[in-house]
Amino acid sequence: MKVLVLGGDSGFIGGHLSRKLKDPFQCKFVSMRDLSWMNDNFNANCVINLVGKAHDFTGKAAEEDFFYANFELAKKAFQLFVSSQANVFIHISSLAAIEEVESSMSLSENADYNSVSPYGKSKQAAEEWLMQQQLPPNKKLIILRPPMVHGAGDKGNLNQLYKLVSKGIPYPLVRFKNKRSFLSIDNFCFFIEQILLQHEKMGTGIYHLADDETLSSNEIVNVMKQETGLKVPCFPLPKHIIRWLSKLGDHSRALPLNTWRLKKLTSNLVVSNKKIKLTLAIQRLPKTAKQGLRETIRSFKQGH
Repeated sequence: MKVLVLGGDSGFIGGHLSRKLKDPFQCKFVSMRDLSWMNDNFNANCVINLVGKAHDFTGKAAEEDFFYANFELAKKAFQLFVSSQANVFIHISSLAAIEEVESSMSLSENADYNSVSPYGKSKQAAEEWLMQQQLPPNKKLIILRPPMVHGAGDKGNLNQLYKLVSKGIPYPLVRFKNKRSFLSIDNFCFFIEQILLQHEKMGTGIYHLADDETLSSNEIVNVMKQETGLKVPCFPLPKHIIRWLSKLGDHSRALPLNTWRLKKLTSNLVVSNKKIKLTLAIQRLPKTAKQGLRETIRSFKQGH
């Protein structure tokens, strides 16, 4: 099976997929910035769209930057797919398209859109546009919504939290109890592999990806402490003081916590992966949530 991966020539997820997707797949990882690969007559059976813009810890990215990378280029990728011989288009969206901060229930694929950031709104816009398109005969659209994907090379919020813990800074969020869904990069690659092998079982539509278990922020910090061997003290400040400090952080980048990051660290956000597991008859994923987390933390440790 020939697989064309758009936006997979660089980046965290593309790098892992290039190492994981071996036989029976013949994969080509290309850039949307240089379309010279279109002259190669690769004739892919499946197109995976990884093109997008995710994290921006500098605060310099404008809303139009997110919409160009996550919406306009998604449209361009889909149009390339329609004009090709490929019959499956896998678009990597994000849970942020429907929810970014908190949910009191396990989110299924039919949950209402509630994106709030430029990133989430741009992912939502791409999903809505794609689902409105008329597919040519014998072509299929599969949209995947993962929560935070982590692993070696990840530069996201998990890496930011690790940097704080590894410096021995007392952890102040102990009083917050939460549950969040994550997805280890190994489990992500496993899902992609199974979709490629069994895509005939899947209909056009949206599917959620996630580890089978949830993790709390306290569990994550404990694993970080275990893997680093650091005796990081806990400093359980009252919640109202934490919230006040996070508001100060909204006005100063010198502070490690703001209201957005506090919500991301302490709120509940759980994803149901039942639909795709039932569709593909997946009994269990290769890694538990804690196994995947431990491997990610070890990679952070080796990288520092």
